[in-house]
This record gives sequence, C-alpha cells and structure tokens, in this order.
Amino acid sequence: MSLTHLDETGRARMVDVAGKPATARTAVAEGRVRMSRQAFEKVKEKAITKGDVLGVAEIAGTMAAKRTGDLIPLCHPLPLDLARVEAALDPALPGVRLVATAAAVARTGVEMEALTAVTVACLAVYDMVKAVDREMVIEGVRLLSKTGGTRGDWHRDAR
Repeated sequence: MSLTHLDETGRARMVDVAGKPATARTAVAEGRVRMSRQAFEKVKEKAITKGDVLGVAEIAGTMAAKRTGDLIPLCHPLPLDLARVEAALDPALPGVRLVATAAAVARTGVEMEALTAVTVACLAVYDMVKAVDREMVIEGVRLLSKTGGTRGDWHRDAR
C-alpha cells in the first residue's frame, strides 16, 4: 500500500478527495491520563482549584475536534456532525479514561478528528491537575474504530 500523502516524487501533499463520494463516517479513539492516588482523589472530590477537570477536558476535546484541519497540516477541514468526548474516573489506573467520537458525512474519514479530540482532552486533564502531580502520564492514545469510506469499517482487535 502506498502512502496517500506523498506525490510521485515523495513530497508531502494534501490528498485530492474531490472525486470521492461523501459517505457517513465515524471514528472512536481513546486515551488515558495516569496520575498519583492523591491527584486522583482530588479530581474525584472536585477539589482541583482550576475547576471541573472532567467537564473541561470534554469541552477542550470537542473544541479540538472542530479545529483538526487547522492543527494537522495535511488534514481536510471537515464539517463535523458530531464531536463528543467522554471523560471518566478510573480508580484502577488511577486516573482518567477518555473516549472521543467524531462523525460526518464527508469524502474523507474522521479518524484524525477523534484522535485530536482525545489527545487534547488528555492534555486538558494534565493542565488542570499538574499543580498536584507533575508526574502524570498520558498514554494509550489510539483509534478504536472507524466506519464508512471505500475501505469500509475497521475495529481494533480486543486482544
């Protein structure tokens, strides 16, 4: 399989999608922010001085999804029909799990929008909690699934 963002001389370029049909497309991505037990308890108790960590992360991720074309050089700007980020406390980490969903009727996929959303949401958690724990780790950012397009649906193997 050739890389679609390279021309015949190997130079980076934006892919021409003008001839592709617009189809319904979705993508789901996830990420985690692992933190100290002390930081986790403060987030859980809503005792972070900057405010509601989970709520801010969800809004930051949603805003980022809508700006993906401005942030990633070769991404097409897409009119999203859905950008949703869900943040949840996970005591097993301890930390926060984030899941982002993006959807559009478009000529190209929305994987980058979902990945951008979840990454920025993780960064927002880090920013909100860094005064309590500077050793937090952002990890596990990955695409879980995508639907639509000429290559069809794809779902990450649960293994």
